[in-house]
Amino acid sequence: MNPLIAIVRAFVGRRVLVLGDVILDEYWIGRAARLSREAPIPVLEFEERRLIPGGAANPAANIAALGASAVQAGVIGADAEGEALRATLHLRRIDSAGLLVDRSRPTTVKTRVMAQMGLRFPQQVARLDRLARAPITPDVEAHIVGWLEHAVPSVDAVLLSDYHGGLLTPSLVERVRRIAVHSDRLITADAQGELDKYAGFHAVKCNADEAAGFLGRALLTDDDFTLAALDLRDRLRLHVGMFITRGAGGITIAADQGAVHVSAPAVIDVYDTVGAGDTAIAAITLALAVGAGAVEAARLANAASGIVVQHVGNYAPSASELIAALE
Repeated sequence: MNPLIAIVRAFVGRRVLVLGDVILDEYWIGRAARLSREAPIPVLEFEERRLIPGGAANPAANIAALGASAVQAGVIGADAEGEALRATLHLRRIDSAGLLVDRSRPTTVKTRVMAQMGLRFPQQVARLDRLARAPITPDVEAHIVGWLEHAVPSVDAVLLSDYHGGLLTPSLVERVRRIAVHSDRLITADAQGELDKYAGFHAVKCNADEAAGFLGRALLTDDDFTLAALDLRDRLRLHVGMFITRGAGGITIAADQGAVHVSAPAVIDVYDTVGAGDTAIAAITLALAVGAGAVEAARLANAASGIVVQHVGNYAPSASELIAALE
């Protein structure tokens, strides 16, 4: 048996707490009927509306789809959109007990207008975001920390997903790290560029552009990525390793044994890369939680992300889909 398949099957029964900037992804889909007389835009006749967990809720959706249990923590507004997001999580068997209602801010919503034009997937024609980027207040942070102190000991790992929405302040990140360390729990992060906050974690992921921007230098060759991953591992004092995702170039890892490049599987039909990073950090976290090494975690992340890019928007591959890809 492929040893990676055994790792995927070990995900069952694991429990991961995901803390981060949750988003409700809303899709309005219509069929392109004609051009408007009012502006050079297509007129869409409504067909359906889809609601999908996005932002930090997408790694949780991936964890649940891969057979483990996910607990979602974050902030939502006192609004219908917040309740809709909670409902989408429940449909995916995600525990939303850690969602705190903050009446000072709206639930973050990203609304996409999609045109169905006879192709395999509808095409995005517009996007409208509703969000607040102000940092959370000390009172909100205290409530979150109090809840985490009771919740973290009951999970196998803690994953922080940073969408720069004001939740993961440096002080909150440090307090979460201390709680996880005190409870002897794995802690990982998808930093999305704000890397310094995640010093002392077990594993951190970012993409190539984020690594280059943070380090202030171009990353073009394998050697460039090797040095970048090693620099970030050492700068952040990571206990397991640094993961830099490179799209079709795979993942470069810097762990205790040095730096390794893990190639991505060849994918012919790439339709959308949205959500692939969330899937990668979900797979990495689960793999490390069941005792896999960094290279094995990266191989699983590549395989799972290769499934996601063949779909439009956030897509959470199932454990059976991932096993089929590995076979």
